[in-house]
Amino acid sequence: MSSSAPERIGRYTVLGELGRGAMGVVYRADDPQLNRTVAIKTILMSSDPVVRAEYEARFRQEAKAAGGLNHPNLITIYDVGREGDLAYMAMELLEGVELRDMMKSGPLEIPFVLDILAQVADGLSFAHERGVVHRDVKPGNIMIVGGRRAKVMDFGVARMHVSEIETQAGAVLGSPKYMSPEQVSGDAVDGRSDIFSLGVILYELAAGAPPFDAQEVGQYMMQIATATPLPPSARAPSLPPMLDLIVARAMEKNRGERYQTAAEFAADLRACLVQPAPAAPSPQAVELELEGSLAPASAAGRMPLSRGFASAGGLERLAERAAGSRRARRAAPALMQRLNDEPLLAVLGAGVIIAGIAALVIALV
Repeated sequence: MSSSAPERIGRYTVLGELGRGAMGVVYRADDPQLNRTVAIKTILMSSDPVVRAEYEARFRQEAKAAGGLNHPNLITIYDVGREGDLAYMAMELLEGVELRDMMKSGPLEIPFVLDILAQVADGLSFAHERGVVHRDVKPGNIMIVGGRRAKVMDFGVARMHVSEIETQAGAVLGSPKYMSPEQVSGDAVDGRSDIFSLGVILYELAAGAPPFDAQEVGQYMMQIATATPLPPSARAPSLPPMLDLIVARAMEKNRGERYQTAAEFAADLRACLVQPAPAAPSPQAVELELEGSLAPASAAGRMPLSRGFASAGGLERLAERAAGSRRARRAAPALMQRLNDEPLLAVLGAGVIIAGIAALVIALV
């Protein structure tokens, strides 16, 4: 045990140090009353009374946010208290590996990724239904226990709908790499912000690289707000076609077009688990190539184009992308053939579709 570690915190006997963060230390400790080993998260109160009050209130908020949640995929909070200049929180001791560390060891199997992130979405759905938004979903806050079970940790910047702490307007809280566009812009967030963050994790695990790439934090945040990344299959062609659609919907810039609940996200992840692997294209299969990536074809084992877009607006955006592509001339006939083969698309808004395709053809002539 570190020489600086206290022997006791509240009723808990400190056994050793587990880790250190920006605001405090986490200890392994024994709870003599219940005869169990726990993790004790602490923060050292500042001597500045204003800062002290803010830190203590935020710490208390985390305890209230996570303490009211009891779900297999969320860490359990047992107790909170104060010992001298230390505020502390006793919580479930997780024996496992952070997803962040697993990612450093190399690519993870896609079925494992889909299963783990579906569990994370289950936990977030439970929290969102009770008014708690995590706001810092990232691999370092996901623990894998027993090799297969996910636990969401660290509600340190969580926001409850009714809160004793009011975040200042324009304040940015969370880890920049996994922020949502609304976090970047300083707008109010809801559960759909966590969904975007989980979508970024899914992209990184599936494609083997993050969706955005910039050397400076400001540039990275600008990409989050404005850039559209290549689909994961452009980096990893063996991915299930449905995964591109899931990632695209989870990472929509406009949260109104994103998954509206984490439960919907979890359902699609599990559906993707049972989707057949991509088959070699047949002569009859029409594939639309955009900058080296494939849009989902209507061949066996792939989602029909009519199911690949929630509205005619999606098709219009696809046509716009094709017009700007180096392969647009090759893509246009294929797109029109696919539209002819899918009569259900007329229900999605024939006027908008025809206008979009006409604009594409004019641009290509």
